[in-house]
Amino acid sequence: MDDDTPYDICVACECGDLPISESELRRTIERTLARHACPKACLSVALVDDARIAAVNRQYLHRRGPTDVISFDLGGDDHGVDGEVVLSAETARRESLSRGHSVAIEILLYAVHGTLHLLGFDDRTQAGAKAMHEEEDRILTELGYGPVYGSDAR
Repeated sequence: MDDDTPYDICVACECGDLPISESELRRTIERTLARHACPKACLSVALVDDARIAAVNRQYLHRRGPTDVISFDLGGDDHGVDGEVVLSAETARRESLSRGHSVAIEILLYAVHGTLHLLGFDDRTQAGAKAMHEEEDRILTELGYGPVYGSDAR
């Protein structure tokens, strides 16, 4: 962990070349944590392919097929977050084409999304998903990437 940050973020890429810099990924996650006044965090971020995330999805969530991102809360408390974020770089490549932006932005979206889940956001309802998408847009806009979902991102 850097001495100047309360966040310990470890990034691993199991899917070949990392399509984004580790520092950019860390900075985005740190911004998400700081925006929600998270005092400290220990996070592991794994970029994997669709086959690997499908296996994780099946094993832990009992769902079939690949997904974009899965978060695991490893027991953080009121004083911080301890978790793992697994995201599919392969899904990000595919989705970035359909959304019309770079794979890097799609990966950052997944990182923000997974981190927001660890911070207590829930997108299982329409209202929850709307709030989560608005917050994702705000964070990505603050970092200079612009909104993904088209909100005013204020």
